[in-house]
Amino acid sequence: MKKMSLRARVLTGAVAAAALGAGTFGAVSANAAAPAAPASATAAADTAHRNLHQSTHLTADAAVKAARAVLEAAQDENQRVTVAVVDRNGNTVVTLRGDGAGPQSYESAQRKAFTAVSWNAPTSELAGRLQQAPNLKDIPGTLFLAGGAPAQVKGAPIAGIGVAGAPSGDLDEKFARAGVAALAR
Repeated sequence: MKKMSLRARVLTGAVAAAALGAGTFGAVSANAAAPAAPASATAAADTAHRNLHQSTHLTADAAVKAARAVLEAAQDENQRVTVAVVDRNGNTVVTLRGDGAGPQSYESAQRKAFTAVSWNAPTSELAGRLQQAPNLKDIPGTLFLAGGAPAQVKGAPIAGIGVAGAPSGDLDEKFARAGVAALAR
């Protein structure tokens, strides 16, 4: 390999330093504070936020807490039930089938929970509405039997709790209300 002269080495070093300096300057200027957004962009963002709605959603931990409270209340009365907890949109968050609960209770509990949150009312009240509107029972996923209760925050539904398997809907609904009470604690 040919040895570079002193002059060539100095010139090569100067070119490299200049290139490095230019690259650093470009990087620094490119990373400088971004220009402020134009006022029209800020106004558009404010308008967009007015089109949003904030809501409260049930956590999985809270749903499990409510379901366990239902099973404990039923066990205290020697009842074998299934409990389902759905979110504000009717999606099942948790379903617990208590020891010895019948096979039909699983789906019934889910449908009662869905019905309670959909109408933001206990299913025992909704069952009475069937006399005026018998076609309500034809809505998919609903069950108009006592045993479902909505959980609310500021009057808006955040969950539905459905219970099935006790010998009466009144008992199912009593246990569902125990789950709602657990959410309030």
